[in-house]
Amino acid sequence: MKIACLAWGSLVWKPGALPVCGPWHEDGPCFPIELCRVGDGGELATAICLNAPSRPALWALLDSASLEHACEALREREQIPRSRDDGIGTFIRSETDTGVIARWAQAKGVDAVIWTALPPRFAGIEARVPSVDNVIGYLTGLTGEVREHAREYIERLPQQIDTPYRKAIENSLGWKRQI
Repeated sequence: MKIACLAWGSLVWKPGALPVCGPWHEDGPCFPIELCRVGDGGELATAICLNAPSRPALWALLDSASLEHACEALREREQIPRSRDDGIGTFIRSETDTGVIARWAQAKGVDAVIWTALPPRFAGIEARVPSVDNVIGYLTGLTGEVREHAREYIERLPQQIDTPYRKAIENSLGWKRQI
């Protein structure tokens, strides 16, 4: 089974235990992605956000014997508890499927696709989408190592994840992509 993993954040530069084989490609399917999830390390992470414009995801093939193994590796990398059902998105292609992921998987010859499916999170509330003012206020208030970690996350994001919030962060805080 040919399995692809979609990414739009730190998986690209820090895959950890995820068995990525080969490079990350920039021509993945488009998703509404935004900097809208306060991560466990204090960073403002990217997530699928219905309030955001669509951007092409990055993708890589996985060296995995099964979809179950691939999902478990992604769950481990993202530190998503097993008790959480919504953390990993999956798609298994069939010949009659329709939709964005189906068309993309068909074109790439991929049998299954996985991705991190954690929702936005702000002020400790799952599924809460922060406003741009919330985001700037949150990042401005960070100090020390947490602030440095958050800045590094923003600066390491792939160039194609050029979202409205990222532009606002760049304009307000000067945190720009480091090439």
